[in-house]
Amino acid sequence: MIKSIKAPLLALAMGVALSVQSGVARAQAAEQYIPLLSFRIGFSATTGTGFFGGIIDYLNIVNAKGGINGVKMVWEECETEFIVSRGVECYERVKTRNGGASLIEPLSTGITYALLGKTREDKIPLTTLGYGRSDAADGRVFPYVFPLVTNYLNQTAGIIRFIGEKSGGMDKLKGKRIAYLYMDAAFGYEPIPVLQAEAKKHGFELIMVPVTPPGTEQNSQWLRLRRENPDYVVMWPTGVMTPTALKTAARNGYPSDRIIGSWWGGSEEEVVPAGEAGKGYISAGFTTPGNYPLLDEIRKLYAAGKGDLKEQGRIGSAYHTRGVVAGILMTEAIASAQRKFGVGKRMTPEQVRWGIENLNIDDKRQQELGVSGLFPTVKTSCLDHEGSGAIKMQQWDGAKWVSITPNWIVGDKALTRKLIEESAAKYAAENKITPVSCPN
Repeated sequence: MIKSIKAPLLALAMGVALSVQSGVARAQAAEQYIPLLSFRIGFSATTGTGFFGGIIDYLNIVNAKGGINGVKMVWEECETEFIVSRGVECYERVKTRNGGASLIEPLSTGITYALLGKTREDKIPLTTLGYGRSDAADGRVFPYVFPLVTNYLNQTAGIIRFIGEKSGGMDKLKGKRIAYLYMDAAFGYEPIPVLQAEAKKHGFELIMVPVTPPGTEQNSQWLRLRRENPDYVVMWPTGVMTPTALKTAARNGYPSDRIIGSWWGGSEEEVVPAGEAGKGYISAGFTTPGNYPLLDEIRKLYAAGKGDLKEQGRIGSAYHTRGVVAGILMTEAIASAQRKFGVGKRMTPEQVRWGIENLNIDDKRQQELGVSGLFPTVKTSCLDHEGSGAIKMQQWDGAKWVSITPNWIVGDKALTRKLIEESAAKYAAENKITPVSCPN
């Protein structure tokens, strides 16, 4: 089911079918259409409501200020339930509506993999903010895919850099024992090449500890970790795997401040269920916790009855701010495209693709947007569809996330770029893709 949510209260009052029709009428008036492959029900509902709620809140802010050079944003949601087949069905349904989808953002690695060929054939840009295929950072092989801000490989390298600095320098990693507790699925496999290369380079022992999805049973893994007693546990979880790990670690006497999770294990929804066991736990992030002028603007929207989240207390939470950042990147890409192809005009998907590939959100622009320091500066290119690669570390104090690294951390990008290009070249060969030529 597709729902127009530009005016959510009206949609509820008048019915879904009518709201979709009104969305079509609005889109005919030179507006920019962004379909949202969202999930508000199912086991990942809290992730979806926060993330897509953040996108919608930001698009409402943009429209309240007159749109992008007068071009208003319109959007509609298609419920995927985080299920791949439903995601593909939603994509096929929305891709040509309202003059064509500006871009697609599914917030699902599974749906992303299913759409790689389709979006390439349809020439619609696919953004994967902090997830998906890391090798899609090579725009020569993946011209329509954008793993924006920081991908899994650079996140992993950044975590190792953090551990090295915490230990007194990268040379101090020699002889240490680092365990990798990961979901035994494609999501958990992504960091392994980086961890193996880093272990070889710096001389630490890598202990691999897989967890069967969804991660509700980890007794045997933590009994092993108690015996191994690694210096750190790098954890690659999502959903229920995070609180289960923290509570099981506590029962086995492993300190939470030596567990470092990925950002999909770094939200309030993951740590609150762990209770006291979560206090001290560290996770990576591509957003910085705290308050920002833009969030205050969003709170004013809610005061006027125009916010998307049901719980206003979630404004500024990890998933919500990631959604806000996604909304910023979407609209900044459209603005970038307008500067090249026509200010105040509706951009085609191909023009939006150019805009995403030519993003430049520097410190000055972040300050103008009221989000200075919320996420790393982003500058994309034909060669680099990621645009940053930096992370920050945050720690749960029992009530909120607190940033513990004042500066953005960048790991071994020479290593990760090598791995990205090797993987992208292999994908191109397997799928008979001729890489595009990037300008010098």
